[in-house]
Amino acid sequence: MNKFEPTGGEAVVQYLDSDLRVIKPGAFVRCAVTGKPIPLDELKYWSVERQEAYASPEAVMARVTETARSS
Repeated sequence: MNKFEPTGGEAVVQYLDSDLRVIKPGAFVRCAVTGKPIPLDELKYWSVERQEAYASPEAVMARVTETARSS
């Protein structure tokens, strides 16, 4: 197996402004709101500030709303 090929486990990712950096290879990351696994090739939503991944725009809004209420 090539060390750069994703494994079947959870990846560790650094979220950047318009890209991401895979720290530990894996097949997916988990949504910070729902806990749902998100295949890396389908990941579209994340927060650079919070270093979190989100499964959908609704999950992003849930996190933003949750943060606004706790402030």
